[in-house]
Amino acid sequence: MLHNLLLGLSTMLLCLMLQLVLVLLVLRYYRNKEYLINNSSFAASLRVVGGVMLLLVIGNLAQIAIWGGMFQLLGEFGNFNAAFYHSAVNFATLGYGDVVMSEKHKLLGPLESLNGILMIGVSTSALMNALQNAMRRTLKALEEQEGS
Repeated sequence: MLHNLLLGLSTMLLCLMLQLVLVLLVLRYYRNKEYLINNSSFAASLRVVGGVMLLLVIGNLAQIAIWGGMFQLLGEFGNFNAAFYHSAVNFATLGYGDVVMSEKHKLLGPLESLNGILMIGVSTSALMNALQNAMRRTLKALEEQEGS
């Protein structure tokens, strides 16, 4: 059990580092596209926020792949597709139960679910921040346009 706990917590830290890098990339992307949302175009704002969402989802998928790769290396799955599927179900906290790991590594599933809750929460926070900022700027540009 201690081995699985250490392995799971180490993987969670790796995923947190990846998430932090992704959030920094998202901030840079958003800053580089700010000129698009400083006008009254809803479509331009949507494009920027959509880009933010896409980058964050790619980051979450990469984390799912990290967990899936670990499951496969531990011999829990014969192919990466099955390991990735099981990992995605855990990460998203769906808990279908159609595929389960052996008793030896069963603790890793709940640890990945906990990791998924936390990392999806970070992604949601970053996305909502970008969306609120874009809406504020777009509305301000519309008000300035109407006032002119």
